Amino acid sequence: MEPIEILKQFNSCYVNIQAIAQNETWLLLIAEKKIDPEAATHLGDVLHYLTEAMGCVEEIVEVKTVQNSRIINSKLLNC
Repeated sequence: MEPIEILKQFNSCYVNIQAIAQNETWLLLIAEKKIDPEAATHLGDVLHYLTEAMGCVEEIVEVKTVQNSRIINSKLLNC
């Protein structure tokens, strides 16, 4: 799997987890103490660490993009 594909998967996961965190049912489960209120904190932690992981992969994707751009520019200049 290429880094850009990993980044896309992470982003998809982030969007899905964020949707759960904002979901009315999820919020009611916590408010009515049907699940441990710490669950909201844990979900927030997941989003935080996923963001951190995404940032690390973004650096690789950006570097690869810059390198590819330089290669293309170099080839164009040599034509």
